Amino acid sequence: MTAAEGKGAGRGQGLSRRACVLAGASSGLTGWLGAPATAHAGGQLEEPLADSVRTALSSAISNQAPPEPDFSTTDARLHYLRWLGTMSDRLRRRKPEWEVRRDFLQTVWYESKRAGLDVSLVLGLVQVESAFRKYAVSSVGARGYMQVMPFWTRVIGDGDAGKLFHMQTNLRFGCVILRHYLDRERGDLFMTLGRYNGSRGRSPYPDAVFSAQRNWAFQDRITSA
Repeated sequence: MTAAEGKGAGRGQGLSRRACVLAGASSGLTGWLGAPATAHAGGQLEEPLADSVRTALSSAISNQAPPEPDFSTTDARLHYLRWLGTMSDRLRRRKPEWEVRRDFLQTVWYESKRAGLDVSLVLGLVQVESAFRKYAVSSVGARGYMQVMPFWTRVIGDGDAGKLFHMQTNLRFGCVILRHYLDRERGDLFMTLGRYNGSRGRSPYPDAVFSAQRNWAFQDRITSA
């Protein structure tokens, strides 16, 4: 895919995202989660990477530790369990089976925290990119939950693009790539999301992700006895 093709895809898909956001605003969270399962991804653009960056990204991808959250305190673990219960309820219509929801949410939590990303942002991005479909493929070839472009498996992985349909692999790649872009954009989330989508500098895609992110915000309210 050329840069021009990627940018063109980003423009065309941006309008679709805007329509989805407006539809979601009118019908609320239920409308979003009950929307047709369509992949609304553009595509990350392949760019030259410094050897040091390539090595760091490859290392981040290759460390295949199991997605088991580790908690230093009981309070931290209880906070996670309350988050898991709340998010599970919100995701039920998309993933009716409890075990599937739990494994997905646990992996999103693990990979987001591992990459230093806000979990609600990653969930919002997955909602916009793939509508929570593991095997989603966009018109430009992006794959899986976080719609990762296959060239990344050649650049920083082992070249097997089929692995992008594996849940943890896809979320690992997506979170590492998003973190890479966030570092490149010096913490500017708007520009980071545009770069992730191949539409850097244009607003429809970042606006869609920010809107979807609100569906996954979590306020931990603990009532005293």
